[in-house]
Amino acid sequence: MSAECSSYLNADKVLVSGFSCPRAGGDARAVFCCGFQDVKYCCDDPHSFFPYEHSYMWWLSVGALVGLSIAAVVLFAFIITVCVLCYLFISTKPHSKLDTGLSLQVA
Repeated sequence: MSAECSSYLNADKVLVSGFSCPRAGGDARAVFCCGFQDVKYCCDDPHSFFPYEHSYMWWLSVGALVGLSIAAVVLFAFIITVCVLCYLFISTKPHSKLDTGLSLQVA
């Protein structure tokens, strides 16, 4: 079994000629053409080809980084709020014992 990777333009707009998988001297299990429109390689997973340019992954990682940063700030603010509320609850608690009324004595 083998696959043909068609020619493509890489990120530098240089034409890379097509090749067949597996490549000579490469992994014999890599019989599928994988990658993106601007980066292709042989691999062993038939579902690893994405018909997009490789550069779109950069924007996904930037979006994930921004989302994780916002989540970290929200979590940090929540933890600070809980700590402040716990401190206020403990510090405003009355320090003397409350009078429970009449004490019971054995006759």
